[in-house]
Amino acid sequence: MGLGVGAIGSRALSVGHLIYAVAVIQHGSEVVGLERVRFRWPGQTTDTVSIDELHLAAGEHLFVRGSSGSGKTTLLNLLCGIHTPTSGTVRLLGTDLAGLKASGRDRFRADHVGVVFQQFNLLPYLSTLENVTLSCSFSGRKKQRATEGADLKETARRLLSDLNLDPELHGAPVSKLSVGQQQRVAVARALIGGPEILIADEPTSALDADNRDRFMDLLFRETKARGCTLIFVSHDPQLAERFEHTIGLDPVPAGSRSAS
Repeated sequence: MGLGVGAIGSRALSVGHLIYAVAVIQHGSEVVGLERVRFRWPGQTTDTVSIDELHLAAGEHLFVRGSSGSGKTTLLNLLCGIHTPTSGTVRLLGTDLAGLKASGRDRFRADHVGVVFQQFNLLPYLSTLENVTLSCSFSGRKKQRATEGADLKETARRLLSDLNLDPELHGAPVSKLSVGQQQRVAVARALIGGPEILIADEPTSALDADNRDRFMDLLFRETKARGCTLIFVSHDPQLAERFEHTIGLDPVPAGSRSAS
């Protein structure tokens, strides 16, 4: 296992608000690659995100820990192509995201990235199945992969069943589901169509310890079964021990922001 600058074992260091490199598995192709990445908002005197080097191979799991104001959301937006870096390279599956137009980055994200949001962001007026299949409406690639050898709804049903959601609930409005059941729907929506990268943005922040642990077990089982690279963001340090690799983000000093 090769290590980047500043890494100790498989755990990465953070100094101030700088992020240093995470270990790279020697076997398997690179899925995520960040090199000399800096991001600074207009009027800011210090970088919100500063990453010398970060590489993840297929199937690796990374935990990103940081409190409010540490740049977690900005980092996720860089990885999703919503923002482009002030300098440096963000590369997913060999593609430099800054080399794409905004519409191209949107398409790339829709085709290759699944997201589990903090509040799940399920549409209450759609059924469970309709929520799961919705992401395929924005990606022909995901739809093609989801319908290889099966109807799209059948693929969604099988995925929900794999996540232990009762078939009787597949046609129910998601507003009728419990929090735990909605979690499974959110994971199914993120996984349908076989995205290579799964990003989870503080999905356990509103859960008690028991439900948190069940959700983590579910997420790890499904991503490992599908070979997804998982990037999990949380302020909860107790979750870090579950992950192969961890990076820590510290808040950007208040004095680094402009007064405007």
